[in-house]
Amino acid sequence: MTAPDPRTAPSPAPSPGPSRALAPDLARGVMLLFIAIANVSWFLYGGAVHPAVVHPTDGGVLDRVLAAAAILFVDARVYPMFAFLFGYGMVQFTRSRTERGIPEPVVRRMLARRHWWMIAFGFVHAALLFAGDILGAYGLAGLILAAIFFRRTDRTLKIVVWVLGGMLAVSALFSLFGAVMLSWVLPAAGVPVEEIPNGGFTVGSQRATLSGDENYLVSIGSRLLFFAAGLFGQVLGLVIPACILLGWLAARHRFLEDPQRHRRRLARTAFWGILIGVLGAIPQLLSFLEVLPLAEGAWWGYMGLVPLTGMFGGIGYAALFGLVALGLRDRVRGLPRAVAAIGKRSMTFYLFQSVIFAPVLSAWGLGLGERFGTAAAFALAIGVWLVSLGIAALLERRGLRGPAEALLRRLTYRGDDPSGLQPENRDGARVRPAPHPTTGGDHP
Repeated sequence: MTAPDPRTAPSPAPSPGPSRALAPDLARGVMLLFIAIANVSWFLYGGAVHPAVVHPTDGGVLDRVLAAAAILFVDARVYPMFAFLFGYGMVQFTRSRTERGIPEPVVRRMLARRHWWMIAFGFVHAALLFAGDILGAYGLAGLILAAIFFRRTDRTLKIVVWVLGGMLAVSALFSLFGAVMLSWVLPAAGVPVEEIPNGGFTVGSQRATLSGDENYLVSIGSRLLFFAAGLFGQVLGLVIPACILLGWLAARHRFLEDPQRHRRRLARTAFWGILIGVLGAIPQLLSFLEVLPLAEGAWWGYMGLVPLTGMFGGIGYAALFGLVALGLRDRVRGLPRAVAAIGKRSMTFYLFQSVIFAPVLSAWGLGLGERFGTAAAFALAIGVWLVSLGIAALLERRGLRGPAEALLRRLTYRGDDPSGLQPENRDGARVRPAPHPTTGGDHP
């Protein structure tokens, strides 16, 4: 018996009118600042490195304090939160079009086309500017998960999420156990422990490889190799698929569109998610500060814990912004409105960061990444985000989408949904929608 289609089932509390939900845009807008802070360190090279942390280990007290704050509150939190919001948006995308009468096969075709183009965008982004691109991984995960699970029931999705979470937990426990045995238990018992080979690969060492090459053409090859490994590694790492599925579940029940109805659950999710994320980063922080030394080559010991607890932290941040949006209600002006404007154009300003960071910091550009420490790099990241804030506010006043969003829409929709290419007003509603060629009308 075929399971009912959850995308077309009526939701318990449909939101009135065509207004765009505030919480996802606020979350994306603030997290773009966190993305800038997390990614800018990938462009630094020439300094001392930690095998499992991208931030330089040398520098002054301020550099180390800022790096510690990033480890606790930023690293491994941003991409799970965006994966959650990406999944949330998939359900919104599908619901809005099926409610307007666009046939389900057409919607599935648009969704698949959108994901293929995201992979293409990620490939170009990595080739030209930044090897750590995440768009491609979202697109690949979206393709796979939508084909297998998108029409499944909530119960099925919850089972899959529990299985993925269990696999992440087992991986974290085994890696911690191995590191403890090699670092303390076996040496205390007098058992000699030989140096563990890293195969030449550590997280910290990749900065010099990716940003320290003065030949731009050669650097393209390095970035593409890293991108290809990350494209499949991020999906097989299970965090992104699990967060996308959680995003589907949240969107089916309109958690971020109706935060008043889900206030208590959002509050619990925000508190426990962020707390678990911080606690899970403490071993990595202690290792970075050389307070918790591990055996040579056993730096991977807490690397299973970081993505698992980072997933909790990222979803906790998403829930937090649901509560923030509830507090703002209709008072969205000034800074919150500008932050939401960045969030509506998150792909554009995600790419904009690389347009600035890569030529300014890389060896093939101005080469400032060799001289910048953590504090200077974070100052650059904040500056780029503030510039993005002003540009986004200007685009919002003029009712314009970001260039990347506009291009992706055009490539995705083609002739399947002409109304999706119409301009938007300040609330995110379409202006003067065109009739759909199949249904003969478009109802926002």
